[in-house]
Amino acid sequence: MTRPQPLEPQPGVFPPWSWTDAAVLAGLTLPCLLLAVALSYGILLLLPGPQPDVVRAIAPQFGAYALWFGALWVVLKQRYNLAFWPSMAWRIPWPKMGLTLFVGPLLVLVVAVLGEVMRTPQIENAVQRLLRDRFSILLVGFFATTLGPLAEELIFRGFLQPLAMRTFGSWLGIALASLPFALLHGPQYSWSWQHVLLLFLASFVFGLVRWRTDSTAASTLTHATYNLTFFTAFLLQRKDLFT
Repeated sequence: MTRPQPLEPQPGVFPPWSWTDAAVLAGLTLPCLLLAVALSYGILLLLPGPQPDVVRAIAPQFGAYALWFGALWVVLKQRYNLAFWPSMAWRIPWPKMGLTLFVGPLLVLVVAVLGEVMRTPQIENAVQRLLRDRFSILLVGFFATTLGPLAEELIFRGFLQPLAMRTFGSWLGIALASLPFALLHGPQYSWSWQHVLLLFLASFVFGLVRWRTDSTAASTLTHATYNLTFFTAFLLQRKDLFT
């Protein structure tokens, strides 16, 4: 049986992948999560002693990310003969790179003000319930400012947004790529409409950065500094754990 040849990308068409590819990858999300849960808990059982709750919570999530990106790599390579990072528009440097550092903190300020205007309720989410000691706080903070933004930006701004923009135009494409990002985080805030709307706004700004710089690395940095600003504010409130 002969191996199928990769599809030749159409000249001038970016991204070359289709909504069929997106549907296949979306369908793999749940299997990747279930397999990651099984693998992570199996590995944790082999480790000596009980593992902290934060490790048991984070391991399946990032295991699922690894499996999903493995599937994406296969799609890009086998169907289109494309390299992963260039396909995701991971470009360094990008235009006005220094200014990008300030977008995340400024966005936090805007979100905080809008949150007050909309009387956004204070909801203790599942992540906050894990932050009970120094180790848990530092581990969650590390992932929230590094691997978390990287994985989410590659999914929503590297893979989905270019496809949505190609199909529906720039502004609507950014909005359509921002909606699943907000919905993904909705359960953490008990589906509070204020939180979902603010998450959508933050995601839309990440999408604008990706569009204007033509770099997913830029939107990842913006996302990371956005999370870092919130995390720093949390540390200032819980500095008793570090004294």
